[in-house]
Amino acid sequence: MATEKKILCPLMQRPCIEDGEIINGELCACKFWIKISGMHPQTGAVLDHFDCAHAWMPVLLIDNTQRQRETAGVMESFRNEVVRSASNVVMNPLLQAPQIIPVIVEKQVFIIESKEA
Repeated sequence: MATEKKILCPLMQRPCIEDGEIINGELCACKFWIKISGMHPQTGAVLDHFDCAHAWMPVLLIDNTQRQRETAGVMESFRNEVVRSASNVVMNPLLQAPQIIPVIVEKQVFIIESKEA
């Protein structure tokens, strides 16, 4: 009966070598053995340890999904601001047109009269 739980590598189908094992007289390290530092996306606990990239995949996918939701919310807010600004740019000149047009006409007339003089 086994007393220690062995974790099998999903790629090699043999026990995980983690960050190093001597195989055929050479020190071999797994390229999938990575360190993640930060906050766990579900629990908020501080993460700072090594594990297999395949084991990190669900945690990283959850974090990625949360980041995409945050980005979508920010983009929607930005879009709303742009639409509001664009409507102000379009509407303000139309509302002020009766006040602006006579001023423009007066300046053009003044410029034309001054050239003739």
